[in-house]
Amino acid sequence: MNTEKGHKINQLLSSQPSGVVLTSSWLGEQGYSLDLQKQYKKSRWFDTIGTGALIRHGDQVDYLGGIYALQTQIGLYVHPAAKTALSMQGKAHYLELSAKAVQLFGSSEENLPLWFKKRDWGVSVDCRLTSFLPSELGLIDVEHKNFKVKVSSPARAIMECLYLAPKSQPLIEVYELMEGLNNLRPVTVQKLLEACTSVKVKRLFLYLADKAGHEWLKYLELDKVDLGSGKRAIVSDGAYVPKYQITVPKELESVA
Repeated sequence: MNTEKGHKINQLLSSQPSGVVLTSSWLGEQGYSLDLQKQYKKSRWFDTIGTGALIRHGDQVDYLGGIYALQTQIGLYVHPAAKTALSMQGKAHYLELSAKAVQLFGSSEENLPLWFKKRDWGVSVDCRLTSFLPSELGLIDVEHKNFKVKVSSPARAIMECLYLAPKSQPLIEVYELMEGLNNLRPVTVQKLLEACTSVKVKRLFLYLADKAGHEWLKYLELDKVDLGSGKRAIVSDGAYVPKYQITVPKELESVA
């Protein structure tokens, strides 16, 4: 490898953290042609993990290294969400969370590339593509290894849990998670509630926060939040909560 090519590979290796995926399209935009990428693979600087995706040779790359590429190189809003996001921030340590399954959310207009979907990350990946909340709202940076990824803040993560409830997420468990969120910022919660398009999520969020007795609830301006009209049955044969006009599981309503 000549001096110029050696300089380019050194520049690339020093500018990007280890443990992440590098997409071919992004590398091309940075001046690393497909021919050059082929030479790097041939020289065993990089390995292919699927069409259009490379990792450093011998590097250990988990799903968050893939998320890093999705967010910073492709420009997607796909992110660790719901219980996974809470667990990453130490907000779900008292619940049994399977390290073998992760929850991702992304915008309904986005698509995961095949290299991400087909890769065996060592965990089961459940990705929901929905726009019930604006893509960029309520995301925060969390450090992982030597890089950062955007994940749902606690308030957004709880709303994502409620989006999955009750079919894919037990409501009693979301209540247990909500109980631990006594320091949410009212300004953040307000923005999320105003932007959320799911009446079910908004009513359940307020119901659970009320049930948990959180102080921050009284600082919300609920007259600015569209809670829809009429009754909503979250489950059949449940307990009706007149204040929020929702029917919830009897075991949840009976919790003191």
